[in-house]
Amino acid sequence: MGEIVEVVLKKLDNASMSITEFPVGLESRIQEVIGFTKREFSTVCIIGIWGMGGLGKTTTAKATFNRIHRRFTDKCFIEDIREVCETDRRGHVHLQEQLLSGILKAKVNITSVGMGRDMLENKLSVRKALIVLDDVNEFGQLKDLCGNRKWFGHGSVIIITTRDVRLLKKLKVDYVYKIEEMNENESLELFSWHAFREEKPKEDFNEVARSVVGYCGGLPLALEVLGSYLSERTKKEWKSVLSKLKKIPNNQVQEKLRISFDGLRDQMEKDIFLDVCCFFIGKDRGYVTDILNGCGLHADIGITVLIERSLIKVVKSNKLGMHDLLRDMGREIIRESSAKRLGKRSRLWFHEDVVEVLTKNTVSTFFIYSFET
Repeated sequence: MGEIVEVVLKKLDNASMSITEFPVGLESRIQEVIGFTKREFSTVCIIGIWGMGGLGKTTTAKATFNRIHRRFTDKCFIEDIREVCETDRRGHVHLQEQLLSGILKAKVNITSVGMGRDMLENKLSVRKALIVLDDVNEFGQLKDLCGNRKWFGHGSVIIITTRDVRLLKKLKVDYVYKIEEMNENESLELFSWHAFREEKPKEDFNEVARSVVGYCGGLPLALEVLGSYLSERTKKEWKSVLSKLKKIPNNQVQEKLRISFDGLRDQMEKDIFLDVCCFFIGKDRGYVTDILNGCGLHADIGITVLIERSLIKVVKSNKLGMHDLLRDMGREIIRESSAKRLGKRSRLWFHEDVVEVLTKNTVSTFFIYSFET
């Protein structure tokens, strides 16, 4: 009987959000986030979902929203907050209107951020609400949408997705769920669904499929984009695409990843990221910090910011690490900025390129070089 009721409720439910067609590996993430909502907390539970672009933060938030929203009479999911603030001159006011209109189920007009804050407290403090704030990239957005727990009623749950864990720390969220890359089995399954509409690769494509999956490095966005792109193509075309990817990254994937780089407001932070991309992956953090400080780049704070923004990470034995696709994105930025002329590049990282520039004496700007071992 209970199962029948659940099915009927789902059919009648018009608040659920559309999520990915193939939810591979999603259930464990949903359960992790839902587990936080069931723990003891004071009045309002605030959960952050953090990770690099393309890992599925929004998908996880949507799936969690779908799973628990029936526990709440009042609910609102605000998607693409970063984009709204970049394209709408009313920015935060528009977001406040969207939040209040979604909860109250009536159009709300706000003329100032201060007015919006007052309305949030007056209208929502007695309501148990489920709120999702997706793709937050500035603390001001949080300050104007959920800056005070007193604005929300007892039992409310607020879920925030972001690439910048610093924002979550400043807000003093109750829990931070860091999304990791998919494991090998999950990656192969997700890719196969998009490429073959089957759980596993076709037998004669197995080897090349695993090569593409290896290139994607457990990033759901890349697995979905490349799987769909390669669907219905010949094995010869697959091999051609894989060879091309090693030289020219996929635009659709790169555009998504580049958002984090473009969001860096400090040129020194951008320079540090590009230096790590080219020379310092796998190097000791202290060693890298000393070298970059010697170049005047203030790496003590710069590296910390890049870690907070999911652009680099610290792996075993205090070594600096980075997702391969982020590395490729950084190197592509360097190539683009120099119109692909070796002598004009700010950094060279391959033996052959360094030898060619020095041999032909084509360098026309300062560059850093490193021989890989």
